Amino acid sequence: MAEKSAGERSEAATPKRLQDARNKGQIARSKELTTAMLLMAAAAALYFFSSGAGSNIGELAKKAFSPDRKFLFNSNQLPQAIAQLFGEAASAVAPFFYVLFLIGLLSPMLLGGISFSWKAVAPKANKMSFAKGLKRMFGTHALIELVKALAKIGVVFVVAYFVIIDVYPTLIALGQTSVESAISSAMQTVTKAFFLLSLSLIFIAVIDVPYQIWNHAKELKMSKQEVKDEYKDTEGKPEVKGRVRQKQRELSQQRMMEAVPEADVVVTNPEHYSVALKYDALKSSAPIVVAKGADLIALQIRKVAKANDVHILQLPPLARALFHTTEIDQEVPQGLYLSVAQVLAFVFQLRTFRQGKGPRPDKLPEIEMPEDFKY
Repeated sequence: MAEKSAGERSEAATPKRLQDARNKGQIARSKELTTAMLLMAAAAALYFFSSGAGSNIGELAKKAFSPDRKFLFNSNQLPQAIAQLFGEAASAVAPFFYVLFLIGLLSPMLLGGISFSWKAVAPKANKMSFAKGLKRMFGTHALIELVKALAKIGVVFVVAYFVIIDVYPTLIALGQTSVESAISSAMQTVTKAFFLLSLSLIFIAVIDVPYQIWNHAKELKMSKQEVKDEYKDTEGKPEVKGRVRQKQRELSQQRMMEAVPEADVVVTNPEHYSVALKYDALKSSAPIVVAKGADLIALQIRKVAKANDVHILQLPPLARALFHTTEIDQEVPQGLYLSVAQVLAFVFQLRTFRQGKGPRPDKLPEIEMPEDFKY
C-alpha cells in the first residue's frame, strides 16, 4: 500500500519537469482551435477578397472559354497561353492562401506558445510497437478523440443543414444569371457558409482548449518520489553535499594552517581559542586575521605557531573577542585597534630584542577591552 501511495502521481509538475517536457516538444495543443481559426480566417479572407477574386476569375473564365484562334492552331503558343491562365488564376486566389498559411502558422501558438524541438520529430522505437499501437488505438485518449470527432460531425452537420436550407434558393438562381454575377453570388454564399461553420467549431474549441490544458498537466504529474529524486538531482544529494562541504572545510583549514607561519602573533584563551594575526603596513591599514579556530583547530594552530617560532600570547578576553567578531582574511574591528596595537607593539619590541637590536621590552601591560567586545 505504501509503495502504491509513493508511486501515485499526485503532485503537480515542477518547473523543471515542465521545461524538460517543453524541450521535448510536449506542450498543450488544440487541433480544434487551429481548425476553427483556419475556418474563420478563410471566411474573413473570402469576405475581403471575394469581390476582386470573383471578378478576376470571371475574366479568366471568359478568356478560357473564348480563346484566340491563333493559340488553338499554334502548338508553340498554346502551352504559353495555358500557363498564363494558370498564373493569373493563382494570382487571383493567392491572397486567400497567404492568409490561410499565416493563420495556420500562428494559430497553434495561441495555446502553448512557440515551441520547436527536434526530439518531437525524431523517430521513436516505442511508436513502432504493435502492442503500444493497439493500446493507443483503443485507449482512453483514442475514445476521447472519437467522441470529439463525432461531436464535430454532429455540430457541422446541423449547421450545414440549416446553411443549405438558407442558401438553397440562391444556389438555384445562379444558373439564371450571368457568369460574373453567378461567380460573385457564389463567393458570397461560400463566405457565409464558411463563417457559420467556423462559428460552430468555436463551440468545440472552447471545450477542447481547457481539456487539453488539463490533460497536459495530468500527463506531467509526478509522484512524491519523483519530486524528491528531482530535488536531489537539482540541489545535490545530501551525502554528496556533505562530502563537498567537508572537503571545502579541509581545504580552508589547510590554507589557514599554511598562513600561520607568516603570522606575527597568536592570541590564545589559553587553550579553547586561538587567533593568528599579521600586520603589513604596505598591504593593509589594519592587522589581518590569518587563522582562527576552537578546540582541536586551536591546538593545531598553536602547534604550527610553536614550530615556526611565532609568538604565542595568552590573552583570553582579546582571543574571545577576535574569535567572535572576525573572519579569516578580514581586518580586526575598529573597536579592537588599540588592544591589538598594544599586543603587536610588544611583539615587535620582543622580536627586535631577540635579534640583538634593541632593549628588552617591559612586561605586556594588561589589555583594556571595550565594553562592546567583552565575551
